[in-house]
Amino acid sequence: MTCDCEKRVFNFSAGPAVLPVSVLKEAQRDLVCYPGAGASVMELSHRGKVIDGIIKEAEARLRRLLNLPEQDHVMFLQGGATTQFSMVPMNFLGENGASYMEQGTWSKKAMAEAKRVGKVDLVWSGKESGYDHLPKDGEYQVDPNSSYLHITSNETIHGIEFHRVPASNGVPIVCDASSDFLSHPIDFSKYGMIYAGAQKNCGPAGVTIVVMADSFYQKLIPSETRPIMMNYKTHVENKSLYNTCPVFSIYMVGLVLKWLEEEIGGLDKIYELNKKKAALVYEAIDSSNGFCRPHAAKEDRSIMNVTWRLPSEDLEKKFVQEAEAAGMIGLKGHRSVGGLRASIYNALPYEGVERLVELMADFQRRNG
Repeated sequence: MTCDCEKRVFNFSAGPAVLPVSVLKEAQRDLVCYPGAGASVMELSHRGKVIDGIIKEAEARLRRLLNLPEQDHVMFLQGGATTQFSMVPMNFLGENGASYMEQGTWSKKAMAEAKRVGKVDLVWSGKESGYDHLPKDGEYQVDPNSSYLHITSNETIHGIEFHRVPASNGVPIVCDASSDFLSHPIDFSKYGMIYAGAQKNCGPAGVTIVVMADSFYQKLIPSETRPIMMNYKTHVENKSLYNTCPVFSIYMVGLVLKWLEEEIGGLDKIYELNKKKAALVYEAIDSSNGFCRPHAAKEDRSIMNVTWRLPSEDLEKKFVQEAEAAGMIGLKGHRSVGGLRASIYNALPYEGVERLVELMADFQRRNG
């Protein structure tokens, strides 16, 4: 069975998510035989020159996109963001504990894993309001002796996103940026560490990107009992090659970074496009006279994951069915909250958002 690229659907899935077509076509070529290697990129040794070059090029592109200083560290790891929920406290949570914000499902899970390791200070929670907004500076207090402040920059399920770096009282910020990493410019000097599963904006599932300031790395707690694969020192010293790394996923990340850098023109350009796409969907919601009910407070709305409800669950199911029939998939809300969700990551074309809002208007005319 073959796939007609002219019939590709618009993929609004929250992840694994849409990838640029130009990236997929280049990967299609290299899947059978990587240029000059005589074998598939998936068949080549992670210790060989070809894969070594692929990894180094991906890291170099990431450093350029983030303006990352040479002394800071880039790691390509496995286990998804969920493994980072454990690795961070295992490496950095000291006697004074760490501070966590509970902004939604994923930050709550990160905090639960940290509690297995040591003391956790919950500095703010949005649970009572259903995780529909984020705190303003001054609405929470961070103990200056905390090992770090953990935040989630974008909560995919609830559709809320930090549009600033929150105040941390001088405490290093550790950020789970899985769903908005590389969707906008990042001032990495304001963070101790950022980690992100690649499967939203950076590539396919299978690799997790970790960017760590050397100043934060120096705070790593020495341990003789920490499992070797859960020790950041292992991966920093071995350049992410202590064991067999996910070579194909890293290769795909490199292609996406190439697309971002050369075809799009960098993070400023993709940010402008992402804001334009999000504005189109939110305008459709806000102009619906209550037919569409947004979940997130306006000032904290995510530009990556737009969440809303219709007057009934039956209408929501009907909308998802009609969307799929019209060539749009992945619009069903997360199973834990229901509703509708449009994930409009970097690679989703603007034309897909245009088609979505056309359906939203037509659906309301017929069912409102």
